[in-house]
Amino acid sequence: MDFTLDQGETRPSSPGRLMDFYLQTCADMKKERNPYIEEVTRQTDHLPPGTMYGGFTLTLNGNTRLFPNHKLTDDDIAVLVHVLHRNTYITGVNLQYNNLTNCAAEMIGKLLLESSSITDLNLMCNDIGSHGAKWLSKALQFNRSVKNLRMNGNKIGNTGGMHFATMLQLNRTLESLDLGDCDLETQSLIALATVLHHNKTLRAIDVGRPIIHTIQQICDKLVLNHSLRLLDLHCNQISSDGAKSLAELLKRNTPLKILDLAANRIEDDGLVFISDALRYRNDQLLALSVARNNISGIGLMALANALKSNNTLTNVYVWGNNFDESASIDFANLIKAGRLKPKRTDISPYWIDGRVYLSELAHGLQMYYYWTPLYGDRDEAACNANTYLLKEPNTSISQIDIEESIDTSSFEGDQPF
Repeated sequence: MDFTLDQGETRPSSPGRLMDFYLQTCADMKKERNPYIEEVTRQTDHLPPGTMYGGFTLTLNGNTRLFPNHKLTDDDIAVLVHVLHRNTYITGVNLQYNNLTNCAAEMIGKLLLESSSITDLNLMCNDIGSHGAKWLSKALQFNRSVKNLRMNGNKIGNTGGMHFATMLQLNRTLESLDLGDCDLETQSLIALATVLHHNKTLRAIDVGRPIIHTIQQICDKLVLNHSLRLLDLHCNQISSDGAKSLAELLKRNTPLKILDLAANRIEDDGLVFISDALRYRNDQLLALSVARNNISGIGLMALANALKSNNTLTNVYVWGNNFDESASIDFANLIKAGRLKPKRTDISPYWIDGRVYLSELAHGLQMYYYWTPLYGDRDEAACNANTYLLKEPNTSISQIDIEESIDTSSFEGDQPF
């Protein structure tokens, strides 16, 4: 698709008349207007100006219930990039769950080469492949504004992953990169881990659900990295051997703050390895998720014992494993003693006939990864702990603690164990 940006366009830096810009651009380019974009821009024009002066995110997600049959296509992006190019007060763009292909990615890449205002870009769950990844990664080699990029759900494959690894060698602005469920393979994962030796800016990387069966090489590459704060390895088929490699990484006490191992198969042996590392050799990790890992009482009790010695690990998620009575008692005691706060874990104890059981709480590192609730706060800290734990420590802790308003009358603190 032939596409260029007019360097002579007027570029307003203050809000107003966004819908007019959009409609005029559609007419100039002889493109059909999209009712969804038209309505969103109209609503944006009616927002108080003060709402947007500090930066504004234009949300055009394709899974909205208001316009279910008007998902954005490449033709819509051809118009939209011109609008974004002319309105520098827009600092975030959410285009998740649309029908965007490599052509749209190419146009967005060209926009990023010209734009110095966009800091957040969400392209998750579109139809972008390796060619689109190539354009985006090339643009990000030179772009100095984008801090957060979500590509998860786009099947960019091993080739696309290599493009992003190459980009990270040169980019010194990007802080968060989500490549989860992108069909990455071992080669691209090792390449990504290797460039993190030198990239000191990236703080969070998600490579969940790749096509991979080994984790040791990745851990070896991460030993010397001193900037990565979040490592998301959920749904990776990691076994106890992989967990042992991760335990060795934790023993090196790197600055890693969040480790997500949910929905793997580390089992008892794997959690014992990790627990031993956390008990005496690591005082950096703040959050660990081992939910749904086929762990039984032996592994769970090892983690509970580690929490008695480790005072740094504050967020622990273990639901979906095989709790026996002893493990249930140990975790209930941790909650009763205040070592585990209810807003920082995904389990809650209850008693039947004098025996303790555990129930699930809707808390986690990223509960709203692929969906958002119909009501309530979509950014609630207890459900999206990643967001707050990656901020400055004092800020993140206070935000979660603010939500710690527990009704103590509902907690059966006098129950025997």
